[in-house]
Amino acid sequence: MISILTGCANRGTPTGGDKDTEPPVILKSEPENFSTNFKGDEINIYFDEYVKIKDLRKQLIISPPMDTDPSITPMGGASKYISIKIKDTLEANTTYALNFGESIVDNNEENPYPYYRYVFSTGDTIDSLSVKGFVEDAIAEEPDTFVTVMLYEVDSTYTDSIVFKEKPRYITNTLDSLTTFSIDNIKEGKYKLLAIKDKNSNFLFDQKDDKIAFKEGFINVPTDSTFGLKLFKEEPNFKAFKPKQDGDKRILFPYEGNYKTMQIELLGDKPEGFETRITKDKQTDTLYYWYKPKFEVDTVNFIVRNEKSIDTFKHRFRAMEADSLKIKALVSGTINFDQDFSLEGNIPIIKLDKSKISLINKDSVFVDFQVEYDSIYNKYTFPVEKEEGQSYVFTMLPETFEGFYGGVIKDTLNYSFRTKMKSEYGNLRVQLRNAKFPLIVQLVNDTGIVIYERYTTENPVVDFTDIAPRKYALRVIYDTNGNGKYDTGNYLLGIQPERVSYAPSANVEEVRASFDFIIEFTLLD
Repeated sequence: MISILTGCANRGTPTGGDKDTEPPVILKSEPENFSTNFKGDEINIYFDEYVKIKDLRKQLIISPPMDTDPSITPMGGASKYISIKIKDTLEANTTYALNFGESIVDNNEENPYPYYRYVFSTGDTIDSLSVKGFVEDAIAEEPDTFVTVMLYEVDSTYTDSIVFKEKPRYITNTLDSLTTFSIDNIKEGKYKLLAIKDKNSNFLFDQKDDKIAFKEGFINVPTDSTFGLKLFKEEPNFKAFKPKQDGDKRILFPYEGNYKTMQIELLGDKPEGFETRITKDKQTDTLYYWYKPKFEVDTVNFIVRNEKSIDTFKHRFRAMEADSLKIKALVSGTINFDQDFSLEGNIPIIKLDKSKISLINKDSVFVDFQVEYDSIYNKYTFPVEKEEGQSYVFTMLPETFEGFYGGVIKDTLNYSFRTKMKSEYGNLRVQLRNAKFPLIVQLVNDTGIVIYERYTTENPVVDFTDIAPRKYALRVIYDTNGNGKYDTGNYLLGIQPERVSYAPSANVEEVRASFDFIIEFTLLD
């Protein structure tokens, strides 16, 4: 009796049973999956429970692509069946595959039906051949998600430029968790294999926005090969855009591509004593054209050219407020031993009087310094032989700087910075095995930003000294052309990006203060 009463008195919270972890089950399809001689325009897929569609735009891949997307329901609610209404004219004797990825989920717990594919043929047979492979990123440690992998049929109409203007014959997607791919239900033939990170979701290569990867030459199907593709961002072809007035005597020239061979030429008569300067914006693809004196006319013409193109632009002047010269420090506070103090101006600087500048340390001892000027970024750098645990003060007297329009800084400018003790940094030695020179050795952060870099043409031992404590990734760039920088690829020219290798993350210890680390990095052939 006591036991019964005690049991009745216990209270608890109903659990509602175990959480549903099972995906929905397909009961039937009309027409049946893998049907041949498909003639209709509607497909219905029935489930054992209510389902809904999630992230369909990202997940659904139709191969071959349709010019007009089918209508798929339900899109906003739940149903026990999915309806696909085809709005495009289907090709004869063609196998179509609708790859839903993991977009079909149950209504309550959103358990996905894994990688559902509905396949049908408008002919007598289902094409059953496949092309398999994997996608890597040319420079990043991890590839992008949702990479589109494509096959173009190589026939009498094929050209390499087809990727810019026509959809592929077959297509698949790596989705959000895979780097491998399998293009299935294709027919025997000769193909061009490519992949793009298709930002516009138009199945075309947009050079400005998309990354691309390609297999050299063509592939023949059937094949037992597994194909590796390296995804890279091309340097855009040079293109100049219409300039516009951006200041009292400053014109902005936007562009795409490489600015280093870009030339800006003013046509027609020029005012007496006419002078110009050109600087580059740090963040955007823009050159600034500074000029003096003002023009008497309202409109002028400019020619913008590079090695392969030439454009003529008409420019109309607008009255705008004039800027006065300002100087800004680019680094302050604590700086590392591989950094230098630097300043930039908002107007091109044409003169710096070094005799008006002094640098003293915390002991009031004068310190020698150098001066370097970068005209394209309008930046002065002041290399200094820095000591550890030291503080420094730059004093710049009035009229140290003179701007392009004659203005000077009339105030005394003071800038201070300091260094840490070397014991607050770590040292890292990289011993390269099986190295083929020249090589660029880099320490990067978790987003791929280069923090430290060394270049070696013959020495397999590379030292990084006085580096900030943190976790780094270690990578090596094979500088094939020996120009000291990473070079990307070009699809139309058939150029693959320079090879990059990452050291296994397990072999790269976190750099700690006052410690010396050695990493052995064996490079593969």
